[in-house]
Amino acid sequence: MRKTLSEVTPEITELAKLCVKTDRIDPILYEKYDVKRGLRDLNGKGVVTGLTEISEICASKVVDGKEVPCSGELFYRGYNIKSLVNGFLSEGRFGFEETVYLLLFGDLPNSKQLEDFSSVLGRYRVLPVDFVRDIILKAPSSDMMNTLSRSVLTLYSYDDNANDLSIPNVLRQCLELIALFPVLAVYGYQAYNHYYNKNSLFIHKPDAKRSTAENILTLLRPDEKYTELEAKILDLALVLQAEHGGGNNSTFTTHVVTSSGTDTYSAISAALGSLKGGRHGGANVKVVRMLENIRANVSDWNDDEEIKAYLRKMLDKEAFDKSGLIYGMGHAVYSLSDPRADIFKAFVKRLAVAKGREKEYNLSEKIEYLAPEVIADKCKIYKGVSANVDFYSGFVYELLGLPIELYTPIFAIARVAGWSAHRIEELVNNGKIIRPAYKAIGDIRDYKPIASR
Repeated sequence: MRKTLSEVTPEITELAKLCVKTDRIDPILYEKYDVKRGLRDLNGKGVVTGLTEISEICASKVVDGKEVPCSGELFYRGYNIKSLVNGFLSEGRFGFEETVYLLLFGDLPNSKQLEDFSSVLGRYRVLPVDFVRDIILKAPSSDMMNTLSRSVLTLYSYDDNANDLSIPNVLRQCLELIALFPVLAVYGYQAYNHYYNKNSLFIHKPDAKRSTAENILTLLRPDEKYTELEAKILDLALVLQAEHGGGNNSTFTTHVVTSSGTDTYSAISAALGSLKGGRHGGANVKVVRMLENIRANVSDWNDDEEIKAYLRKMLDKEAFDKSGLIYGMGHAVYSLSDPRADIFKAFVKRLAVAKGREKEYNLSEKIEYLAPEVIADKCKIYKGVSANVDFYSGFVYELLGLPIELYTPIFAIARVAGWSAHRIEELVNNGKIIRPAYKAIGDIRDYKPIASR
């Protein structure tokens, strides 16, 4: 029988109590020593820890000498994300591949450059011989982010130049990972779905001529079929989540780990570990679970007062997961609006109508409208609270029929583009190892022999 490591014994429980007692730090001490907890000041604004040319977030502007919130804007290499999206959609193209090109190389490709670059990604979208059998199928996991991370680390063993930090070699590694992430994630899910859920096993071959979004859908679905609208909206989701300002947790992790001089596979695996967390990439899963809960517990989806009452119960820790949170609302940087959510919203409605889920969309729209009012009243937040990209990405994935186990991996499929750009930026600038300081607040004590303790 396979040995598991899941048991928490009474002895471990008691020792854990010692950990909690020993490690608890009084929050007042952060103010006393002027320590920016979580690299944020008292107003929640991130502490500047680096410079980047890859992307930028704008959520405020200076008016009469004062900083005031404004509608959020996101720029990739200086291009407004709304202009990028409008550009490739109006010209009838998928946008993720040219977005990856832009993030990596600093400018938009022409037609020939885009064709050649897409061809490179297509050629790289092939796993080593027997990798699926030996790595993915032999030890399936119920968590696709762990499966993805394990696969990335294992690819190190298949790379004869794994430790070469020259920019051409690192670029080659990054391009291979960008191309392979959809394959690794979906194959990992198929193995899980077969061995854990006892469903049929489907391992479709990727198509080098199809876009990343199209490959995700064909690899996942037994019949390999999808509509143009489905592929275009999934492609849009990838574009909107490919990069975000450099200051998010997983991208900062990429910079930190890269600065130590480690290999590409270790750096990207570390970023995956960060993205997995429920406070980062796992938030869209929480949104879907929350929406399911609201649908089940609000009887009249057109009654604003009933919806607001249930949202208040959530904030009072009396409903859903009793965390006191309304998921998908608010953002660490944006206040008045998240531009990614603004772009997504119109396309979500089209997909909901196409799928016969317009009622669910209308309820989500009401929640988006009512939640900021409830939060502002309950929590006394006046900087502004708006729907973030997770509020709509989770709903989109649900409409696409994607398994919830793949929600965060799809975020990773998009964000590995940004991580790759930031890894290369860190290596090119050859900075010092990132080493933040911590203030020690414990007492100095004398050693006692064991007999006198």
